[in-house]
Parts: sequence; structure tokens; C-alpha cells
Amino acid sequence: MSPKEIKPKEIKNESGIEVKALYTEADVEASGGVDMVGLPGEYPFTRGIHREMYRKRPWTMRQYTGFANAKDTNERFHYLIENGQTGLNVAFDLPTQTGLDTDDPLAEGEVGRVGMAVDTLRDFEIAFDGIDLEKITVSLTINGSAAILIAMYLAMAEKRGYDVAKLRGTAQNDILKEFIGRGTWIFPVEPSIKLVGDTIEYCAKHAPKYSPVSVCGYHIRESGATPEQEMAYAFCIAKAYADDMLKRGLHIDEFAGRLSYNFNIFGNLFEQVAKFRAGRGLWAKIIKEDYGAKDPKSMWMRMIAAGGGGGLTIEQPENNIVRGAYYALISALSGAQTMALCCFDEAYTIPSEYAQRISLRTMQMLIEEMGMCETVDPLAGSYYVETMTNKMRQKMEETMAEVEAEGGIVKMVSEGTIQAKVSAQAYGMQKDLQSGAFPKVGVNCYKTDEEENEVEFHPYDNRDADQQIENLNKVKAERDQAEVDRTLDQVKADAEAGHNVMPAIVAAVKAYATVGEITSKLVEVYGYYQEPIKF
Repeated sequence: MSPKEIKPKEIKNESGIEVKALYTEADVEASGGVDMVGLPGEYPFTRGIHREMYRKRPWTMRQYTGFANAKDTNERFHYLIENGQTGLNVAFDLPTQTGLDTDDPLAEGEVGRVGMAVDTLRDFEIAFDGIDLEKITVSLTINGSAAILIAMYLAMAEKRGYDVAKLRGTAQNDILKEFIGRGTWIFPVEPSIKLVGDTIEYCAKHAPKYSPVSVCGYHIRESGATPEQEMAYAFCIAKAYADDMLKRGLHIDEFAGRLSYNFNIFGNLFEQVAKFRAGRGLWAKIIKEDYGAKDPKSMWMRMIAAGGGGGLTIEQPENNIVRGAYYALISALSGAQTMALCCFDEAYTIPSEYAQRISLRTMQMLIEEMGMCETVDPLAGSYYVETMTNKMRQKMEETMAEVEAEGGIVKMVSEGTIQAKVSAQAYGMQKDLQSGAFPKVGVNCYKTDEEENEVEFHPYDNRDADQQIENLNKVKAERDQAEVDRTLDQVKADAEAGHNVMPAIVAAVKAYATVGEITSKLVEVYGYYQEPIKF
């Protein structure tokens, strides 16, 4: 076969879109043209939700951290802030995430292991001591017990003299993605959605600048979804929460502007950038055309673009520093409002101070040295990027239509259909990694037999759990037990009546009721979630 007869290799990105060797203006036109491009800060916001983007203010740097107890976590918070971090992203341990107190037998061995242990409002008072909540916004990475932790944050801020009506911050609080991607659920699907709705409704009335939900395509992606599925499923979830709010009588413009997103970054640079540009335009279109929003801020796809810890490797961990730099670059090129860049040791352990400082410096280099804040949406106008943006948007719309045809995201999550789909895809990806069909440097290509450099592991000390239990017992001894009992009974009564339980939870939190005590009252009404079995 002569060279002219050799067939070109077909290349497809992870979303299944063919990648051509060359793109021209004709490809842009064939994929839908430039009608959805527009200008930054203007509908449909494909090029960014702010007119000047980073020229006016760089992205918020919000490293994910939290371990052991509130005191240790507070010290790490101050270290990061002193090194230039501009926001906090709080990790909680598994007992807190699943509504268990530190002294619960089921919590043994997990207290403070993968995040900060929280039992009562006292822990929040210690964790955020000395931190200016007006200058440093806080994101709570919590889901199943989010209503309780949001109540604690608001109560703590109020006790310190902040006007809650002006307080900014975010809670992850996306329970539907927990059923798909992580598993720290507590209650069945329907009451779980109700609790999310209770937090949105409560914050709309009492803390209107607070973002009570950050819809997480991030974890769906790490569980096996493709980049376009990550966005499409997240939008379906956000629509489910919005529909619940509309049923409660709220108008879309009363709450949509405080919905935010948490998305993942690993993989092909151009596919990721196109994914976010496409997602911004599509979300704006949905909110404006399907929901009738009038306020442009309701149409914003506000996002934290996290640095894809699932893309890191145990093999050759130093390579993760380079991967992290590329993830940060993608985030900047994509127009993210916040970065939470993964650390090179995160495939092994809770990040060390050293690793977190490297990630902070990586983001700071983009601001100070690499020119990422000089112009808005610098890849706009690229024939390749604009074509891929159009095709990614079309793929997202197709996936969302498939979800609707199956009865909607809530039905598919309740039946385990989405979980089975992304799990099967994750299995296929793992096989491709093992075979080398999906290249991963240092894992299935460019491997070395040399001795790997060691990574320092974060120590786990059982004495931390003992100290946390001692602190919990002290709080219980000092609190007004009659007031605790009264507020807990009100939590249960409001849950039984179908009322918004947030006012009662806030009262219980202020009385120093524990996470486990409040959760138990809700479980008495809602029960526990039973995972569907799919074969």
C-alpha cells in the first residue's frame, strides 16, 4: 500500500466525538455555527459569566482540607490562608458525612480519618476561630447530613456577629450524585431530595447570598461517566432540585442564582475546555427558555473546577505535580470561578502542608507569571474549540433527552439505572488502562523499574478519636438537656408533618444537639436508604 493509500487513524475523545486532523471555518458552521458564542458576561455566557473575568478578580483558590479534629483543621486553615489561599473547602470524616457521632460504635476507626470530625456546634466554633468569614468564603463538602452542617455554619456565623443575610458560602449538598457516585447517603431518595429543597428554601429566605447546593458532576465523572455525561447528568440533577422548588411556590429567579456546580478536570485539555464552554451556554438556555428566568444571574453556570483527583496516579507520584499544573491551566482556560486543585500525594493520603503549598503556588503562577488573567476566554475563535464546543453541547442535550425518556433522573437513580451505567463504563475504562488502550504515563506507558520516591503518609492516631469523644461528653454535660430534647422533638414533629425542617434543625444546633441526635430523629420519620441491586 502506497503512503497515499494509508487510511488515517480514527481518533475519538472520551465523549465519543471524532477528532479530525484539521479544523476550518467550515467545521464550525457544520457543527452549528457561532450563534451560541456571544460575548463574556452576556447571554448565553458561553465565553464566561463575567465581562472582565480574571482581569477584575482572579479565581478563588479553595484547597480541600480537613482532618482529625476541629483544632488541627483550624491550624491547617490558617496555614493555607497565610500562604495565599482565598477560600476554604472543608473535608469531613465519614461518621460526620453519614450522620454518626464520634462515640457511635459504627464510627470506630473512622473518626477524623478522611476529614474533620464534627459532633456539635462547638466543633464549628473551634474550626473557624480567627477566620474572617467576610474575606474567606467557606465551602462545606457535605451531603447526607448537609442540612445539619449548614445550620451549624449559619449558627456559628450568627453567634460571632455576622449578618447571615449577607453571608456568602457554599455547601455541596447534592444528594442525588451521592446515590450515583460516592455513597454517603443516609435517607431514601425522596426525603433526601426534600431535605435539599428545605435548605434551598430556607437560605432563599434567610441567607440569600449563601449557595446551599453545589451540584457535583465531579463525582459522577470519577465514577465512570464521560465528560459530556458529567455535565448532562449534573444538569438533570439541578433541574430536579429546581422542579422541587417550583412546586413549593418559589419563582426560578428566587433561587437559581445561588445554585452552583462542582465539576471535574482530567483528560484531554481541549475536550475539557469545550465541555465547560458548552455547559455554560446550555445551562443558560435551559434556565431562560425552559424555566422562564428573567434575571441574567439565574442563568449563570457558576462553578468550582476541581483538579480531578481521579486522574492522579500512585505510580511515579511526582508526575502528579505536572498533571495538577495542566488541570489548573484547563480550569483557567475554561473560565472557572473557583479552583480546588488536587495535590500530588492525594492518590495516597490526606495532602501534606508541603503538597498543598505546591498546588497553591501552581495556581498563583498562572495568575502572576503565565498571563491567565490578562484576557477573557483566550481559546475562543479556534475552529477546533468552537466546533468541539458545539458538538459537546449537542451530546449533552442528547444525553439529557435520554434521561427524560427513561422517566427522569430521580426515577433512574431510585432504580439504580444510572449507577449501573456509569459503573459499567468505569469497568471498561479500567480494562483499557490495563491493556494500554487508554494511555496513562507512568502506569501503562513510560514505566520504570527504578525505585519509586516515597510519599509521606498522613498519620492516623486513635488518641484523636478519644479526645473528640472526651470533648463531646464535655459539651453534653454543659448543655441544657431539656432544651435539647425540646428542639429534637420539634425536628421530628416537623419532619412528620412534612414541614421545612431547617428552622427546627437550626434551633437544635444552637442548643448543641449532636449530628447523630438530629439524624436519628429524621431517620425515625424517613428511614434509611436501601441500595437497589442491579445485575
